Amino acid sequence: MLLAYNAARGVLPEFASKYSRKDFTLPQLFACLAVKEQMGRTYRGAEALLLDADHWCKAIGMRKVPDHNTLCRAAGVILTRCRGDKLLDVLVRWASLARILKLSLKPFAGDSTHFDERPCSRYFESRRGRGTGDAARRRKVKRLPKLAVGVAAACHLVVSFWAGAGAGSDSPYFERLLYDAWRRVPNKRFKAAFDAGFDGEHNHQIARRDMGIATLIPPAIGRPSKTGAAPRGRWRRHMGRVLATKRSRRRCGYTQRWQVETVNSMLKRNLGSALRGKTKQSRIRDLRLKVLVHDLMVLRRKARVETEQVRSHSYCLPVPG
Repeated sequence: MLLAYNAARGVLPEFASKYSRKDFTLPQLFACLAVKEQMGRTYRGAEALLLDADHWCKAIGMRKVPDHNTLCRAAGVILTRCRGDKLLDVLVRWASLARILKLSLKPFAGDSTHFDERPCSRYFESRRGRGTGDAARRRKVKRLPKLAVGVAAACHLVVSFWAGAGAGSDSPYFERLLYDAWRRVPNKRFKAAFDAGFDGEHNHQIARRDMGIATLIPPAIGRPSKTGAAPRGRWRRHMGRVLATKRSRRRCGYTQRWQVETVNSMLKRNLGSALRGKTKQSRIRDLRLKVLVHDLMVLRRKARVETEQVRSHSYCLPVPG
């Protein structure tokens, strides 16, 4: 809670409007939302938890506990794309100052995963008769929440992400994942390892020509040649040679791509694989909150930040302008 409050204090305004009642600041409400997500509570459950632990609220300067409606409305104000990106900027800056990213030793890895759109079980849905037929399946796939993440393989910290809904190719998210990571980290010459879903000559050109990043993507998209000819495109042919054998994949660092699968598992095991939001936008906000809370948990464990240091003003680390 203290880490979340200290991170939000540098990038969020105190109040969303000049006409606000000014009972709580936005950094305080974000800290409450982080506790809610980490403990796996609903908004009402988070209110009850904070009432039982009012000393947590006093530690960040809150005179009373916000009710569940206040927390729900605060999530819509705080977890926008712009403010979510600014909060992630701060967390990645903290990780770089703590020297836990280590992108010079292990690559940047990217992948996507899906979450459940409701917390009920598959067995309950089958007994209720939901999701039967091709039309129902198409509607379900179209609404399925999707999260694409780019992580530092050395520490499992999420450096960039994309949140949305639906199924399909991962290639459209490649540029955003890579560019957001490139602008956030101090080391601009790292390797980027992605799975075959991001394969495409244009993606190699974006990374190598525009950002100077060495990409590692298996050239597996498309129908394989019957004659065994090399893939089309300069960089796709190069990938076919570099990733040809197990030894070469280990030597170039592509085997570290599996660390992003570990992060997907950590997100679902620690913070839940089901979302509580009913609309697409509320589910996207839930995914943003999961990513931010995951990074806070990683920083608390990896960087070993002490609570006494967080309380002091001197610990306020510099944030991007």
